[in-house]
Amino acid sequence: MQLEGEELIQSPKTEVWDALNDPEILKECISGCSKIEKTNSTEFKVTMVAAVGPVKAKFNGKLNLNNLDPPNSYTISFNGSGGVAGFGKGEATVKLIDNEDGTLLNYSANATVGGKLAQVGARLIDGVAKKMASDFFITFNKKISKKVPLDTEKENVDANLKSTSTPRWLLLALTTSALVLLYMVIV
Repeated sequence: MQLEGEELIQSPKTEVWDALNDPEILKECISGCSKIEKTNSTEFKVTMVAAVGPVKAKFNGKLNLNNLDPPNSYTISFNGSGGVAGFGKGEATVKLIDNEDGTLLNYSANATVGGKLAQVGARLIDGVAKKMASDFFITFNKKISKKVPLDTEKENVDANLKSTSTPRWLLLALTTSALVLLYMVIV
């Protein structure tokens, strides 16, 4: 499965890069994530619970960061398993681009899934992934974006999500690290 997308993050590129590599921030932004442990400068271990239709499972996975060009881009290789629920593996490229309103985050991911998750069907997986990714970006933007009045913050984030392509996955290239994490669990 090939997936691509972009999101506008209302923070400078170096802050977005740092947040995408901060296990605590990612854990707070990924729904169902109970643990993200940085095992070395380029590797993370992840534990989370995810449900797609009738399939709900605890997933354990590993992310490896490659082709690092801080704070511009990297490639994320991911591999995770939810026991009988299935597995996900793949690779994502994440690029951060300066923008007058903050940072544009571009991602492209290729993934393979198997087990019960694959049997649920692409339409259901895509819907859940889209919702989880949208929730991730809203939370991520709130967490690291420039401080704006609370009333306008959600409107700004919602407007940004509508003005860019909404991701259909998770674990994703969750980008960034978070995007790849989300994509891996859903797909």
